[in-house]
Amino acid sequence: MQTVVLPIDPDHPDRLVIEQAAEVLSRGGLVVIPTETVYGLAANALQAEAVQRIFTAKGRPSQNPVIVHVVDEMAAQSLVRAWPERATRLCQAFWPGPLTIVLPRSELIPDIVTASGSTVALRSPAHPVARALLMACPFPLAAPSANRSSSISPTKAEHVLKDLNGLVELILDAGPCAHGLESTVVDLAKEPPCILRPGPIGPEELLRVITDVRWEIRPHAATEKDASIRSPGQLSRHYAPKTELHLLPADQPFWKTIHQACEAGQRVGLLYWGMDEPLPSQPNLIIDRMPASAKEYGKVMYDRLHAMDAHGLNVLFVLVPPKSEEWLAIRDRLTRAAVANEPDATGTLQRNQE
Repeated sequence: MQTVVLPIDPDHPDRLVIEQAAEVLSRGGLVVIPTETVYGLAANALQAEAVQRIFTAKGRPSQNPVIVHVVDEMAAQSLVRAWPERATRLCQAFWPGPLTIVLPRSELIPDIVTASGSTVALRSPAHPVARALLMACPFPLAAPSANRSSSISPTKAEHVLKDLNGLVELILDAGPCAHGLESTVVDLAKEPPCILRPGPIGPEELLRVITDVRWEIRPHAATEKDASIRSPGQLSRHYAPKTELHLLPADQPFWKTIHQACEAGQRVGLLYWGMDEPLPSQPNLIIDRMPASAKEYGKVMYDRLHAMDAHGLNVLFVLVPPKSEEWLAIRDRLTRAAVANEPDATGTLQRNQE
């Protein structure tokens, strides 16, 4: 299959391009679409065969559900058995935008979308291209990130092409994604509601809208052997580069670790933040300074990980960002990317025994 890449204006999508993408989707094809979070691999969410193609292209485990994208609250209501008042409040506050809500599914949703679970994850994206396509299609779109399963999420069309060239019919290239991190996921099918995945919308923002939402992130709770995962983004190993990634505590001496790896003849990468002083030069070392603000860091994180992968490194070190709420989603993604090599309470690198 030849994958076609079509440039499209991110703010004023060309109607003919949107119609071409809608036609591909209507016949069961796959279209990569830009959203404000990451690029998504879209198919007709109501057609099981089309959604199966998503799983095949990504190499995605069948028990990992996918998010269903809708144009608005009314469209979402048609896909669930019950629509609580909390859902309306969240939609009014954050839709369209980077918030996914989990609710009991209706019979319209095929089993493959929800991994045969009783709930469905729903989002209304804000990106003008995604919205134009949703309005052009008489069906919702299943659209997980447009990458191979568990690898780095794509924030540019070139990232998608590297992973999925020849596996999808069409890529709509609208340039870099605005947020660069996947959506926040809130489970409204539980009482009280809980956050399943951190994202651009933080807990404090959510608490201003639904005061009883709680935090239930367990980074290592879900593996590919688990039978029930309520939403995407729950796998312990996720968002990972091909290069072995180690997290280093920024508040403790770390240069010795990097120096030893370089002295051993390894090609080493380092992503660091928050230091104004220049780092010592080292043979075989590629250094990239990350933005000091969480918002800007999130925008470029996946792109920088893709770039580091392209250098053919033996190991990549990343300084752990602060523990404040604004860095929560970034810490979550980095922890999952380095799940076998996370720092323990003392700052020592420990190998996870899962």
